[in-house]
Amino acid sequence: VPSIAEAQRWLQQAKSDLKAAYNDIRHCCPNWVLFKGHQALEKALVGAALCHAEAFEAPVGLMALSQWLEVADPELKGLVEEVEWLHFCGVDDKATQYPSYHAFPTIPSEAFHSVDEKKVLKWVKRVLSRLQDHVDGV
Repeated sequence: VPSIAEAQRWLQQAKSDLKAAYNDIRHCCPNWVLFKGHQALEKALVGAALCHAEAFEAPVGLMALSQWLEVADPELKGLVEEVEWLHFCGVDDKATQYPSYHAFPTIPSEAFHSVDEKKVLKWVKRVLSRLQDHVDGV
């Protein structure tokens, strides 16, 4: 059973996570900006999935969830490409946190200094807005 109220709740938390990511811009830890961006994106995707009767069948993970949503609603075409781009920029829940995802001796707090944090969060915000519009339109 789709739940618009629950979807809105997840989107509300996604927006809060995005605000927290913006608070970390240029404070020496781009990995945390990217991680919080991941958290916001993941929650928004889950929220969008909750609008569908088949939400219980939705997969886990940003890429799989964005692919599932594109199939569930063709109006979300292009979502996969947006999520792929964000992942390429470092929006990830593992590489931003664990040294084993980087060549020795690099640690996550050193690995993302070339990332344009503002640009990445602008893209996350755009995807969140798109998913909010999707939920509002159901």
